[in-house]
Amino acid sequence: MVTVHHLEHSRSHRVLWLLEELDVPYELKRYARDPKTLLAPAELKTVHPLGKSPVITDGEQTVAESAAILEYLLDAHGDGQLRPAAGSPAHLRYRYWMHYAEGSAMPPLLLKLVFDRVANAPMPFFARPIARAIASQANKAFIGPQLKLHLDYLEDELGKSHWFAGDTFSAADIQLSYPIEAAAARAGLDGSRPRLMDYLERIRTRPAYQRAVERGGPPIPGR
Repeated sequence: MVTVHHLEHSRSHRVLWLLEELDVPYELKRYARDPKTLLAPAELKTVHPLGKSPVITDGEQTVAESAAILEYLLDAHGDGQLRPAAGSPAHLRYRYWMHYAEGSAMPPLLLKLVFDRVANAPMPFFARPIARAIASQANKAFIGPQLKLHLDYLEDELGKSHWFAGDTFSAADIQLSYPIEAAAARAGLDGSRPRLMDYLERIRTRPAYQRAVERGGPPIPGR
């Protein structure tokens, strides 16, 4: 049986969601973040040397990295579901979005999270203005423009088809969900981009998404 080593409020929500979509039984092993650092607990290193989530075990197999896990589960348990036929134009788009989500969309979101924490971290009073100035400049000069670029791009792409890889829901939508959820929570995604907001509404109302939230909690704190 598949075991999901699930860190709260993390990318591993996508793994639970895919398993629920496929109706594959799985065991859930939960891990709590450190309340001060918000990092994963050290015990995750007994599962994978990097000590990060998501990671799954399936018999003798241990698989890490979101896209690799989703592809593995589709190969092992998908029976042709949730990805377009190999060689089709939709499959090329599907493969692109599976890699884009972490390779392009997430880096500016992570930078924003880091610099926002720098600006608000406890520190000596004389250092606080310097830290806040650095964070503000980083957001203004690079992070903010990058976020706008990617959100505008995603909004435009949803004008081409109902889902990201075409007119049929696929695992690429599951993979892309986390950066879009994160953008709505902390990077200014709002009603000014109606297609992305509609996309969020559509994924959140899927029964499998809701079952994943019931079992593992929401992907983003406060959702």
